[in-house]
Amino acid sequence: MIIKNKPSWQLGYHEVTPEPVFRNRRAFMKGALAGAAGLAMPGLVWPGELPVPGEALDFDKRPGLSTDEPLTPYEDVTRYNNFYEFGTDKTDPAQYASAMETAPWSVTVEGECARPGQYALEDLLKPHDYEERIYRLRCVEAWSMVIPWVGVPLAEMIGRLEPTSKAKYVYFETLVNLEQMRGQRSAFSVIDWPYQEGLRMDEAMNELSFMAVGLYGKTLPNQNGAPLRLVVPWKYGFKSIKSIVKIRFQEARPYTSWEKIAPKEYGFYANVNPEVDHPRWSQKRERRLPSGLFSPNWIETRKFNGYGEQVAHLYRDMDLKRFY
Repeated sequence: MIIKNKPSWQLGYHEVTPEPVFRNRRAFMKGALAGAAGLAMPGLVWPGELPVPGEALDFDKRPGLSTDEPLTPYEDVTRYNNFYEFGTDKTDPAQYASAMETAPWSVTVEGECARPGQYALEDLLKPHDYEERIYRLRCVEAWSMVIPWVGVPLAEMIGRLEPTSKAKYVYFETLVNLEQMRGQRSAFSVIDWPYQEGLRMDEAMNELSFMAVGLYGKTLPNQNGAPLRLVVPWKYGFKSIKSIVKIRFQEARPYTSWEKIAPKEYGFYANVNPEVDHPRWSQKRERRLPSGLFSPNWIETRKFNGYGEQVAHLYRDMDLKRFY
């Protein structure tokens, strides 16, 4: 007999919301909303039953690296986003990101590696290696989602680029296009474009780090970072840089965008840690989407977003209140 033990972070959904409560809540909301809206819109289809748009992707499922918590509905994943290149409101990306052209797309690779150059997306990632992984995404504004990502392990991509021993960090940079990205030409923008992020090399090579090209089995919508975004599930969402056009291997630690904007609020490491409050709010709880006025769906925040078994060793002997 084979006994398979789940990692500590792979919690059943009954540990987040009891199944009867979850199902009754969704059934009630479905009936109430459809009933109310149906008076004005005969034949209304419940959003969860709508087809997922985009191009279908071929991928292998990786259940061993996935949580089995309930998925966040596609509509919430794609309509409630942070992507300041299109505006600061959560609904701005879904409204305006269609202006961004994502094909063809290339990524410049430079710095301390044996294979620098400009790569077409399919040459950088190898589509036949795509996997699906279901990861939680936690944001500092105290909300979270559970998303079925499609992409490739970051370690595989890095391995093909052959970084040298001098490469201690990986730097990432987002597209700059003032014509297509309205937030970049805003006089009220707080970001010095391009958006910049980075990981320590051992973080980038961890088995959980992921380069996403899709979600829900289809290509990424523009508002979610098409065609290429980083997913680091034990860190806050601002580390998940979107629409990547440059990757650089370097010896010095990158100085990232949110460090420049608010260094006392957003550190380089950005590990989910309920023991370290944001200066303006607590990080001890999070609001799992979907969440509403009558069903706020608050849950306790878990250190490293629940992935401590895989990543806690990366920060051994580090003061996580100092290196936040």
